[in-house]
Amino acid sequence: MARANRRLHRAARYQRYADGPDPLAPPADLSEALDAVGRDVMAGSSAEAALREFLRRGGRDRTGLDDLARQVAERRRALTRDHHLDGTLQEVRELLDRALRAERAQLARDVDLDDGDRALAQLQLDSLPPSPAGAVAELSDYRWQSGEAGQAYEQIKDLLGRELLDQRFAGMKGALENATDADREAVAEMLRDLNALLDAHARGEDTPEQFDDFMAKHGDSFPEQPGDVDELIDALAARAAAAQRLRNSMTAEQRAELDALARQAFGSPDLMQSLEQLDGTLRSLRPGQDWSGSEGLDGEQGLGLGDGTGVFQDLADLDALAEQLAQQSSGSSLDDVDLDALRRQLGEQAAVDAAALRRLEKALRDSGALRRRADGTLALTPRAMRQLGKNLLRDVAAKMSGRAGRRELRSAGALGDRSGASREWAFGDTEPWDVTRTITNAVTRTAAGGGRTDGGVRIEIGDVEVHETDARTQACVALLVDTSFSMAMEDRWVPMKRTALALHTLITSRFRGDDLQLIGFGRYAEVMPIEQLVALDAKWDKGTNLHHALLLANRHFRQHPTAQPVLLIVTDGEPTSHLEPGGEVFFDYPPHPVTILRAVEQLDVARRLGAHTTFFRLGDDPGLARFVDGMARRVDGTVTAPDLDDLGAAVVGSYVRTRATEPPA
Repeated sequence: MARANRRLHRAARYQRYADGPDPLAPPADLSEALDAVGRDVMAGSSAEAALREFLRRGGRDRTGLDDLARQVAERRRALTRDHHLDGTLQEVRELLDRALRAERAQLARDVDLDDGDRALAQLQLDSLPPSPAGAVAELSDYRWQSGEAGQAYEQIKDLLGRELLDQRFAGMKGALENATDADREAVAEMLRDLNALLDAHARGEDTPEQFDDFMAKHGDSFPEQPGDVDELIDALAARAAAAQRLRNSMTAEQRAELDALARQAFGSPDLMQSLEQLDGTLRSLRPGQDWSGSEGLDGEQGLGLGDGTGVFQDLADLDALAEQLAQQSSGSSLDDVDLDALRRQLGEQAAVDAAALRRLEKALRDSGALRRRADGTLALTPRAMRQLGKNLLRDVAAKMSGRAGRRELRSAGALGDRSGASREWAFGDTEPWDVTRTITNAVTRTAAGGGRTDGGVRIEIGDVEVHETDARTQACVALLVDTSFSMAMEDRWVPMKRTALALHTLITSRFRGDDLQLIGFGRYAEVMPIEQLVALDAKWDKGTNLHHALLLANRHFRQHPTAQPVLLIVTDGEPTSHLEPGGEVFFDYPPHPVTILRAVEQLDVARRLGAHTTFFRLGDDPGLARFVDGMARRVDGTVTAPDLDDLGAAVVGSYVRTRATEPPA
């Protein structure tokens, strides 16, 4: 038994998981991606563009598409910078020089050679044309006196044959080194059978059995192991087109030399005839391949025909990868990225990084965070908005908990009575556990995972639920946010939106009895659902219409006469517009006295309705500071001038403190 186990262990093979997503891969972490997408959406990007931007940029520990594209570009530059296309001609020159040196040395020292034959041979060598191709052709009938020289000359013909075959069939150059006549005949037979198969396919007369017979006989020549004739043609055409692009990239003199030398390949013109027939058939079967391209290679390392063709295939791979990674075409996705090509060109880690981005993109689309609108564009779903809001609220809580006396958010609702409902525990909660719900969650989770509960149940953090409490008072909250163009110009646009989303999340999740209304005010004011405010684009509209915003806020307060009014105003400018009795917008800058008066009148109305007012002044404008301070004193309100990073904590903290305060009798 032990020996059998050892045999099984030795027989085991481990390889890359290729059938769909790797089941052992860790799940994609969506929190960072969702935060980044949400931040860009708040800044005015579409959800589609924001998703693309995150995938391009990557995350803290995640390589993005831009970095992969940079690696592709560097690899391409290296290939074109380091190589030149004269490798085969250079090797032919070296072999020819070796043959001529050895032959002249033999003629000089061979005392038994007839003087007339010696002189004739020396004359023939001295009169060779300077062209390597011409010299090789002239020497085809020469009788070599030196065995070393004759061997070097035969190596030239052998080299040319192997290089020409390596251009069409990768690996042939090495496979045919020191080949025998039988090996060359086997190659010639393979070419004849291949041309016959492709000709039959072009006429529509080939059969699967004919392909199977061909592969059974010659399959060793095709490491790609094509599954049918079309896959065979695809592989051959890609290689042949790369060979043609290499030829297009040579000078006219280089092409002429190689054409002349090719007739000497293996000492017979039959090879070139078969290859020319193959190239012509492939061109007609795959005209969409790039047969006319070229590339400038001016490096120091010479490339033979076979290696050069491989480089041109690599360049085609890299160009395709660059297009795939750019994700510029309509409907493109990361499924378009050829992971095998990426692995070949950049290594295993690049393929792993791209696969991780692919899983992340799919997880984002499948998670319910994004939805497709009727017009085909992507948008954040309410679920995504809630998750973004939770993340923002967590940041706000961290800022508030770090300040002395600022623990209001964590204890929100704790002073009230139990509502009878429960919710999942969140960090900082002080409410008592709902033990029944907590244990039920643990038992359900254990059973769903296939575990047994008769031996006890382990409670995890995700199982814990706490009793929800109702605060002793209900609040009616109006958050007025300045949406004038100056907010966007001064980079206050996104902090304003993040603040609104954090407050909205807090109220809808922790103070569900409160009623929040979000009011944006620029040239005119508008009540906005959170989705509209988060996606709002900045507009070049003159005017800061606080008067209209206060009108809407007071209407909201009147609709909830038993609730405690809370008025929160975020602005970076003095009022410069107001509504006329007929509904028209009046604008003037500097602020007109009537505009100021209209705003003050509505603020007085809010005070009479019992509203607790807080101004959040953004920026250092002295005129705004004087106006806001005067308004706050008038209604016994407060003024806060937070930094942009602290705006969310300031607004949420003000709401929570006001919320915890009993209204005056």
